[in-house]
Amino acid sequence: MNIAKILNNNVVVILDDRQHEQVVMGRGIAFQKRPGDPLDESRIEKVFALQSDELVSRLGELMSQIPLEVMTACDRIIELARSRLGRLQESLYITLTDHCHYAIERQKKGLAIKNALLWETRRLYPREFELGQEARAIIARRLGVELAEDEAGFIALHLVTAQLNSEMPEVMHITRVMQEILNLVKYQLRLEYDTNTLSYQRFVTHLKFFAQRMLTRTVVPDDDASLHCAVRENYPRAWACAEKVARHLRQTYQRELTTEETMFLAIHIERVRKEI
Repeated sequence: MNIAKILNNNVVVILDDRQHEQVVMGRGIAFQKRPGDPLDESRIEKVFALQSDELVSRLGELMSQIPLEVMTACDRIIELARSRLGRLQESLYITLTDHCHYAIERQKKGLAIKNALLWETRRLYPREFELGQEARAIIARRLGVELAEDEAGFIALHLVTAQLNSEMPEVMHITRVMQEILNLVKYQLRLEYDTNTLSYQRFVTHLKFFAQRMLTRTVVPDDDASLHCAVRENYPRAWACAEKVARHLRQTYQRELTTEETMFLAIHIERVRKEI
């Protein structure tokens, strides 16, 4: 295994058997080395074998600018997130590491940024927010930098982005739409949500993907008209509430819901209503 490129003393690029680039990280792995020299495999701490050559290139550029200890802390955070959340976009290695690096630098200078969506993020994405809190603890323990709780929210949104295969502005928009719908349902039906119930958690999950479809203009076609009628007749309050949600989305976002989408909203609203 030979070195193809040297990015700094701790990061090199190698070529795999198919001549695809891989980024290799390890303390002092490139010290007194040149391209073409054999790699000291005993120094390898992490190999990043990403699917896209473009991602490998961007990651290599990022790693050449970031201290090794920051990179290893972020790698630990991402591996922890993968174990809890499952498959995540590979670009998370770039976006989350870049964010954490600058958050750490800002904190050292006393320039912490407020998170306007902190409350919503904590409520709508509890698993991701908990990981954000654990990420803060990892950074404090390994790097000696105490990030504000706002950063747990930002990290959580990066994790949601990686799950939805979206971009951060879109995820922030999705979060706002979810909160608008939850508030509208709450006040229309005079509910106090029990966030620990399965029906509430299912409703939030439904809203996450519903809002993503809405913002990307992905239409769920109408299917069984008889089922629509049955839901409307059996859950009249929930259906009326779903129609008010549809009216709000039409007026605010110029998005027309199909009857199928209205029906699924009504079903989830009814489940939440019955568990209160």
